[in-house]
Amino acid sequence: MAVQAGALISTKWLADALKTRGKMRILDSSWYLPKLQRNAKSEFQIRHIPGAAFFDIDQCCDKTSPLDHMLPSEKVFADYVGNLGIENDTHVVVYDCSDYGAFSAPRVWWMFRVFGHNAVSLLNGGFRNWELEGRPVSNSYVRPPPAEFKAHLKSSGIKTYEDLLDNLDTKEFQVVDARPAGRFRGLEPEPRDNTEPGHIPGSFSIPFHSSLSDSGHFLPKDKLQELFIRAGVDLSRPICVSCGSGVTACTLALAAHECGHPGVSVYDGAWSEWYTRALPEYVISEGRGKHL
Repeated sequence: MAVQAGALISTKWLADALKTRGKMRILDSSWYLPKLQRNAKSEFQIRHIPGAAFFDIDQCCDKTSPLDHMLPSEKVFADYVGNLGIENDTHVVVYDCSDYGAFSAPRVWWMFRVFGHNAVSLLNGGFRNWELEGRPVSNSYVRPPPAEFKAHLKSSGIKTYEDLLDNLDTKEFQVVDARPAGRFRGLEPEPRDNTEPGHIPGSFSIPFHSSLSDSGHFLPKDKLQELFIRAGVDLSRPICVSCGSGVTACTLALAAHECGHPGVSVYDGAWSEWYTRALPEYVISEGRGKHL
């Protein structure tokens, strides 16, 4: 059976778990914006946590969509993780190698949960702290034998463009944007071409990195709660998180989870889709037209 653990695990916990060799799979889930010119898969081949496999969000996705790394079908997800040796009773541990401590790994944490697999944890502090503490790394990878994984999509965990559009009138849920404040306000450029910064009307701004300490660890529960409250978000009401392309939004989904929120949805199309499809009056920007 899967090891019992919370959504966040420490480096010490993982180091101890590696010695016991329980039914666990570790996934390097690193992904970087193109402007950083870092190749996550090449870096994995050079160094990773012993026994880890590489999870590529640009491969495990809906390749029919014009948008980046949109959530795949149940079958595509099941086949992909099954080929990584993961079964439904496997405890999955995700991490990434970003300088933040967490950047893309929360996206994979959310993907497992939205496909019905709750036995998934994120390495708090990421590979950054694993290395700083002098813990073992490896450059070898042995492909595990394929396993059977059954995925069951929880549709309540995803929001579409139409859902966000309807919500402008119904206000059934709060929209929280994880992008940096400058992009949210429309004062700093988006990293993608032909996309102007700004935000969805009525949305709240909580930059994803504000949920992390300088050391790259998630803030404690009380500090995370303060973060949401200070931004004007009511943790007792439904929340949908968004960002540029559905990646860093999941950091806030995990942060809300740590606050005890029963379930946060993710706008998978995110700002990349909203900017492309929404009417001009639904793109709120203090610097309209200055960044194209």
